[in-house]
Amino acid sequence: MRRSEHGVADIGTFAKASRLSPKALRLYDELGLLTPARVDPVSGYRLYAQEQLDRARLVAWLRRLGMPLARIRHVSTLESAEAAQEVRAFWAQVEADTAARRNLASFLIGHLHGKDPAMSAIAKPLGIRYAARSDTGLVRRSNQDTAYAGARLLAVADGYGNKGAPASAAAVDALKHLEADSIPAGGLLDVLEDAVEQAKQAVDGIAGTGSSSEEAGTTLTAMLWTGSQLALVHIGDSRVHLLRDGELFQITHDHTMVQSMVDEGRLTPEEAASHPQRSLLLRALGRGAVGSPDMALHDARQGDRYLLCSDGLSTVVTTDEIRRVLSGTGEPEQAVLELIALANGSGGPDNVSCVVADVVELQQ
Repeated sequence: MRRSEHGVADIGTFAKASRLSPKALRLYDELGLLTPARVDPVSGYRLYAQEQLDRARLVAWLRRLGMPLARIRHVSTLESAEAAQEVRAFWAQVEADTAARRNLASFLIGHLHGKDPAMSAIAKPLGIRYAARSDTGLVRRSNQDTAYAGARLLAVADGYGNKGAPASAAAVDALKHLEADSIPAGGLLDVLEDAVEQAKQAVDGIAGTGSSSEEAGTTLTAMLWTGSQLALVHIGDSRVHLLRDGELFQITHDHTMVQSMVDEGRLTPEEAASHPQRSLLLRALGRGAVGSPDMALHDARQGDRYLLCSDGLSTVVTTDEIRRVLSGTGEPEQAVLELIALANGSGGPDNVSCVVADVVELQQ
């Protein structure tokens, strides 16, 4: 960078060297993000020093990532290793949000192609046969999970914090009106969005406000039966598996830091299973939590079996064992009991909740 006789550069020269526009430099000065080395008292021109280039270039790169200015201000005060961790966390959140938008786009495409489940005509009337159970496990003193299954609503929530148990219960309770409410034609997306907002408000209400507020948050994974499809709402690291034609599919994506590292290729699934931060959530419901839920539509087939479970099952019971139980057990109630027994047989280190639902032909 060409310097003036006083060892500083004018704003135009510094803008070219830093790849920031003069307009951006003036804005960052006003925000206290990148203050000039000095301002000429006569002309008012902003002048910048050579040693400010690294910070200016960092700001430029972070802006290209889309990082908000307030967060850039924080990152620019950190040492290199801490700054790298902060950028990693930011990008993991961006990817999680992008995945949520991708799922929402798929939801809307199906919705606009005439797949609105409230309007679908089906050859055979289908329904669901279901069971739900939650267990404290063998290590935890209390159960912060909530599991629920009804004729239309299936849900699992895994609470955390001082008031994790009432938080998970409140989130599920906020959805229970969907059991009775009708879905207006073309209105499924609005119904789900409103229900999630009600769940968020319910969890915030558990935490309270002000200095007396307590930590309370929860995951929430729920499916709404509409007569021919199951509409999924998912935030956190509880999971949904689908057993179809003998094959088991995981149809949710964990919203965790470790899963984002797997997605980036920095961890293998095997390494992630034992990673010390495997429970660190990127998205959840609760005060201070961020992110929107994933939403998706799943066409139902007679013979499908769905499993909703908290991570108290998925972290200690292998996928092969889950598939074996779901494939070989007749009634949902028995499958739920066997899965919980497997988790406890592996030490039961966490609360475990399971919901199993079978898609069946209704008898007329």
